[in-house]
Amino acid sequence: MIDSGTGNDRALIERFLEMMRAEAGAAANTITAYGTDLRLASEFLNGHLGDAETDALERLGAEWQALSRATVARKSAALRRFFAFLADEKLRGDDPGAALPRPAAGRPLPKVLSTADVDRLFEAIDARIARVPPDPRDLRLAALVELLYGSGLRATELVSLPRNAIAPDRPYLILKGKGGRERLVPISDRARAAVALWRAHVATDRPWLFPSGKAHLSRVRLYQLLHGLAAEAGIPPDRVSPHVLRHAFATHLLEGGADLRALQAMLGHADIATTEIYTHVDSRRLVELVNQRHPLTDALVDASAKRA
Repeated sequence: MIDSGTGNDRALIERFLEMMRAEAGAAANTITAYGTDLRLASEFLNGHLGDAETDALERLGAEWQALSRATVARKSAALRRFFAFLADEKLRGDDPGAALPRPAAGRPLPKVLSTADVDRLFEAIDARIARVPPDPRDLRLAALVELLYGSGLRATELVSLPRNAIAPDRPYLILKGKGGRERLVPISDRARAAVALWRAHVATDRPWLFPSGKAHLSRVRLYQLLHGLAAEAGIPPDRVSPHVLRHAFATHLLEGGADLRALQAMLGHADIATTEIYTHVDSRRLVELVNQRHPLTDALVDASAKRA
């Protein structure tokens, strides 16, 4: 059983986080967030998180009432996983995690861009590229947007691409995303062409495709560029971001008939439930798909005709 005390809490938390790194392959951000949540909970319980009983966890949950639903859900998930780990390792004989709050999911749907909105963004880019004298930064913007909308890259993945990550004769690249998981990302012909035009302006000794100073383009600067483009296209800037373009990539592919599992692989989601929420599939379209494609449909039609 667990010895009580702050020092022991620290040791248990570190042991748990090490398991998350080694066995679960959790992403660095997840490890950091879990570590912070567990240490704060330990501090609230005066160093007795590891041996906390139901009443202590109920007090902890009450302390979280002023926090957002998403924050409470994350904290509860961290602690439940921690207690499950202690139980699995026989470090305590019970798992009190059920006493922690479980706020309703209520996950908001991402902002949506229509294909017409996307067309307006690219029209604004074309207008920029046609300016005289030409500005290489417009070619950079074209490459950024083509990759976001044409491949569904995350912002961090995009800005940190190596200079030669995308080859003119290879319609894909292999990325290591969240949790160290590798995935194959298709690169459209348009995106490869846009990258080739931009890369001609990147010095061969620069390690990044989108360099800035001594490093690569920052996420903050990427957001600023997209907001400026949105304003030029007549779209409210707060409706356009790297995540929104990634979502548009997924949504428009799905509307075009893409397979949900293939989309999951391209987006790098560990759980297909994330893809289902992310793409906010139109339920009416799913019903129509079942009615049109299910193998029993023809049989039902034939049976109805015979009864008639």
